[in-house]
Amino acid sequence: MASLRAYIGAWMVRRRVKAPLAGAKSIDDVRRILGGASFPDPRDATFEVGSLGGVPGEWIRPVSGKALRRLFYVHGGGFVACSPRTHRPVTGAFARRGFEVFAPDYRLAPEHPFPAGLDDVIAAWSAFRAAGPASLAGESAGGNLALALLLAARDRGIPLPSAACLFSPVTDLAAVDGSRVSNGSRDAMFHAQSIAEVAPVYVGEGDPRTPLASPVYGDPTGLPPLLFHVGDREILRDDAVRMANRAKAAGVETRLRIFPVVAHAWQFADQVLPEAKISLDEAADFLRRHAGRETHA
Repeated sequence: MASLRAYIGAWMVRRRVKAPLAGAKSIDDVRRILGGASFPDPRDATFEVGSLGGVPGEWIRPVSGKALRRLFYVHGGGFVACSPRTHRPVTGAFARRGFEVFAPDYRLAPEHPFPAGLDDVIAAWSAFRAAGPASLAGESAGGNLALALLLAARDRGIPLPSAACLFSPVTDLAAVDGSRVSNGSRDAMFHAQSIAEVAPVYVGEGDPRTPLASPVYGDPTGLPPLLFHVGDREILRDDAVRMANRAKAAGVETRLRIFPVVAHAWQFADQVLPEAKISLDEAADFLRRHAGRETHA
């Protein structure tokens, strides 16, 4: 059963984000809308500019300085918007739960189409992982990049994370049916054509079904344990369900939880929304449980 705050939060997102996005005329409009839909920076985390593997980014740590686990977080934003700064409510929430986090500020489309952003994520992860075992997480487009990172790292012999959490990941840039249609009016943030519109901006003239752009078409064999969280009203619901089912069929330890009512990226509201706290608590517990397990590509 969803909380009353989930209903209120979804209504607010529909009014403040979905409606403006539907009227966006340019990428700059999308960046302004998504970049402006942020929460205050958490007070119980520190934020420091840094870089890894030649990729700029941000370090996020608990105010106490006591971080027992390491996490690489890939932010969302439709491949065209947002940054580590806009995602401080989520990365700060992980820091509050005892993680030292690095969030790469990867290059965005359309100025830098696929695979530029993924190349940045791979380079930064390689440097981050070289310092020791670590976990991985990402939401939306960041969930797509996190899954693509897993596939690329496995195939290139780069050490894998001990586990990964994916919040409402985009896993299929070519899908035009299922929840993309059935949830078009129910989704609090996106309309039915949202992913179809952003896909060519990201992949350009490339094939949207290539596994590193649409991980659901890849082979998940050998990936580390995966946790998927998605909302039942999201147009991305089936992206998570299909990817989770493929991972399970390939023998990957996989957990999938579908939350009622919540808006896309509800984890941003950790301080006010019960479902956000539940999601982040469960994700942190999942990553802690698998932390330190050596995973070889």
